Amino acid sequence: MTRSALPGSLIATLPGGHYTSAEVFAAEQRGIFEAMWFCAVRAADLATPGAYRTVTVGRESVLLARGRDGRVRAFLNVCRHRGARLCTEESGEVRRAFQCPYHAWTYDLTGRLTAAPNLTRMPDVDRTTFGLAAVAVREWLGYVWVCLADEPPSFEEQVVGEVVARLGDTESIERYAVEGLAVGRRITYDVRANWKLVVENFMECYHCATIHPELTDVLPEFADGYAAQYYVGHGAEFGAAVEGFTVDGSEGLERIPTVAPHQDRRYYAITIKPQVFVNLVPDHVIVHRMFPLAPDRTVIECDWLYLPEVVAAGRDLSRSVELFDRVNRQDFAACERCQPGMSSRLYAAGGVLVPSEHHIGAFHTWVRGRLGGGE
Repeated sequence: MTRSALPGSLIATLPGGHYTSAEVFAAEQRGIFEAMWFCAVRAADLATPGAYRTVTVGRESVLLARGRDGRVRAFLNVCRHRGARLCTEESGEVRRAFQCPYHAWTYDLTGRLTAAPNLTRMPDVDRTTFGLAAVAVREWLGYVWVCLADEPPSFEEQVVGEVVARLGDTESIERYAVEGLAVGRRITYDVRANWKLVVENFMECYHCATIHPELTDVLPEFADGYAAQYYVGHGAEFGAAVEGFTVDGSEGLERIPTVAPHQDRRYYAITIKPQVFVNLVPDHVIVHRMFPLAPDRTVIECDWLYLPEVVAAGRDLSRSVELFDRVNRQDFAACERCQPGMSSRLYAAGGVLVPSEHHIGAFHTWVRGRLGGGE
């Protein structure tokens, strides 16, 4: 059946090649991940001056470090001399400077070139001009966001605007005081699937009754197939007998005190394109950050954030973490089951969406737009 011959109740998806093609993935790296704001690290991961982390953004390795002035800066992780990778470790700490292991060009925490063999004999070499290439940085929700674009888009429109479009305002997320929460658990998932399959899965709940028994026990309305992102401001309500957002519905941890009464006993999900999912419940916040590495590989870091005193006291987080860890593993297994089908001749023209998945159709339209409207 051709796309034009679909029944009116069905919506066409992207073609299968959008999930397998190296050319499409390269275009996404250029037009999406290297052109938009990208959530890189939790600011608390860079707790002290000299603490650094490297992350992959599109085709680039980006080095983030906290300076002695307390600011977090980001740079392309490339030595200005001969292009060697400056930091090869994912994270670490330096005292005052980064030194290239190839020829010992050395840069301070602001990115300025401070030393190199025979540099004093080259007085015409400007130490700022030949410093590390800076990347735009913003901090929000306790995370450090970077943008590789020469002229970054408005952070308020692109990032904060996604939250407003989902919740109706910024106050709704500010009540969770995300920037002041502490990481209670972090789990990294290596998913053998295209990043768009992961986004699509998170956005819909048509699959929830099939693969998420624990989640639908806590959020019974999800069994009907309507996602928490179905309309502006909606939060899925806990079941009548459910005490907390835990794997068995038992009582959770201390409630975030600034959460509003109408937000209590509810779950809110937010997609911040292109690579962040935020999940809000009364006693904790779950943040997923995706790092697309290949057409069929996406690494996802998931943080469970709680009140600092809950984490400091060593409280048992296991029932809380286990619920969404199970959901994650169920979801990612489903994405990995879909990935081989994207190469099938049956899926060459794509598949279909049902009416409750209309927002996935809007996501596909957005992807096409970022790639210049091509198929």
